[in-house]
Amino acid sequence: MSVKENKVAPRPSGEAGLLPVHSPSTGETPMAHGRVLSIDALRGFDMFWIIGGAEVVKAIAGLFANPLPRVMVTQMEHVKWEGFAAWDLIMPLFLFIVGAAMPFSLGKRLEAGQGRWAIYRKVLLRTVILFVLGMAAQGHLLEFKLDQLHLYCNTLQAIAAGYLVAAVLLLHLPVLLQLLATAGLLAGYWALLVFVPIPGQGAGHLATDLNLAMYVDQLLLRGFQDQTNYTWILSSLTFAATVMLGVLGGHLLHSRQAPWAKFLGLLAAGGVCLAAGWFWGYKFPWIKHLWTSSMVLWAAGWSYLLLALFYLIIDVAGLRRWAFFFVVIGSNAILAYMLAEVNHLGGFTHFTDPWVAGLAAHLGRYDGPLRTVCGFMLLWGILYYLYRKGTFIRV
Repeated sequence: MSVKENKVAPRPSGEAGLLPVHSPSTGETPMAHGRVLSIDALRGFDMFWIIGGAEVVKAIAGLFANPLPRVMVTQMEHVKWEGFAAWDLIMPLFLFIVGAAMPFSLGKRLEAGQGRWAIYRKVLLRTVILFVLGMAAQGHLLEFKLDQLHLYCNTLQAIAAGYLVAAVLLLHLPVLLQLLATAGLLAGYWALLVFVPIPGQGAGHLATDLNLAMYVDQLLLRGFQDQTNYTWILSSLTFAATVMLGVLGGHLLHSRQAPWAKFLGLLAAGGVCLAAGWFWGYKFPWIKHLWTSSMVLWAAGWSYLLLALFYLIIDVAGLRRWAFFFVVIGSNAILAYMLAEVNHLGGFTHFTDPWVAGLAAHLGRYDGPLRTVCGFMLLWGILYYLYRKGTFIRV
């Protein structure tokens, strides 16, 4: 992990990187000379919900509708097993964005003349750091109690696994073979879960307490397994597929295609993934806890469409001011994720309550929303301060 300070002008960090610089005489679009800001903004939009934005939205919506509409409540909760709600998109979108940024970040290193082994050292270091941060965030690492330690149980660790596999594929395979490898990861995971038998139980089980992925986790993690019905070790295959689907979108944005062609390409990719995920879901259900291949495609379809929308508005139409709020969050995404653990425990509300609780007590039904918004804005203010200072925590 490193802290990068830019004293000249704040430039968001993260893996969006810079597009290769081409000669103005080639006729390249201006987007080829700077950041694809839509990646930063979409990353921040996704992180907004993770770090407490959902509580803010529900608190404000509650002022106008009490109780909240049932459709809003169900879309802002995870499904228990089979199915998919909007809230289930957050983690796949996070992995997808990591992938979308990789052609820029790794391509920049290659263009700068870095050898593959130097890049691999960086990739491996990032993988290890993300894995350790995942254990710190959700695996009880900092409690220093071996009987409570969970080795593999967190979004950051899913990113680490997917990023490592995607980096190898990106560095060594042409784009067409990357596409085929992604299809192979999806098909291979499906084949494992459907055709490989669990000892004494047979094959093809996809129940919460009986499936091959859970069996492998329990077998290998043993006492360090998190005792939930989420699966991790075998699911790393489809974590990697999710990241790779983002990589393929990143290749399109990194290409010399015209902006409108890129937008239409993202739309088309989204439509294909949604259709494939929908039809495959009839035989291999959407189960986020297992990270099933059909769920990967369904989530990737929506991720492509969101990226297309952000790209159209921000990078093609040039309407950027509205995205600044999200860019600030996306610029320090890993730090925001770790701070979210504090915010979920009410930490930032505790800091702001001494300043606003007295006023809020006189505002009736506005009490809760004011305190929630103020707590969240303190977190955003920290990220804004770092953004303005040009300080970015990079992994």
